[in-house]
Amino acid sequence: MSSKRISRDGEDLDPGRLPQHVAMIMDGNGRWAKRRLLNRIQGHEKGADTVRAMVEACREVGIPFLTLYAFSTENWQRPKREVDALMALLNKFLQNERDELQKNGIRLAFIGEIARLPPRVRQSLEEVVAATASNDKLRLVLALSYGGRSEIVRMARRLAADVAAGQLVAAQIDSEWISRHLDTADIPDPDILIRTSGEMRISNFLLWQLAYTEFHFTPTLWPDFGKEEFFQILRNYQQRERRFGKVDTGADPA
Repeated sequence: MSSKRISRDGEDLDPGRLPQHVAMIMDGNGRWAKRRLLNRIQGHEKGADTVRAMVEACREVGIPFLTLYAFSTENWQRPKREVDALMALLNKFLQNERDELQKNGIRLAFIGEIARLPPRVRQSLEEVVAATASNDKLRLVLALSYGGRSEIVRMARRLAADVAAGQLVAAQIDSEWISRHLDTADIPDPDILIRTSGEMRISNFLLWQLAYTEFHFTPTLWPDFGKEEFFQILRNYQQRERRFGKVDTGADPA
């Protein structure tokens, strides 16, 4: 990778120390709307603008993977009116952004139980995924009807089925096997997780994959989250030491 540094807002980002995979929990749409005496749906609509800005920002600096927690398994418990509106907004986003994704070389992917999505939404999703499959500038991964525990349960069922069929023995089961059988099989683990709105929890998101991920929690509500703050978070990330449990060989052994 080039050693040329990327200037943003008068400061520099080092391309050699950028995260390869950024994951985001997009929180605060409802509170943003409430503070402005708007309904929650209007907050979600405004939040879609932030999605576009984050996709553009990752593409600008060369981050190859961006995963967005768009709809959790628990979100199905929200009022039907809100769920229906979120599905309609998702469908609209997929249809409207298809050409833009193509133009900018962005590949769309998904994780989660998409069989639970309404047929029209699932069809739009599968069409855009197929249409953008050869793009290589950025992979945008939408977590839809996704839950980390559900993902692990589905993996465990596949494991049990393979054992029952005599296709797998205990000695073959290791962390690599598990990773290969999760929704994120061909996606690297996130280097950094960003959650907006001040909440400090991961809410059943990527439970296995976040084992060595750096966390950043910001009080900013998702619709107000912008490139300037994102780039500042990246600068902060570049100052962190990621040892993955190892000892820094340059550190004082005492």
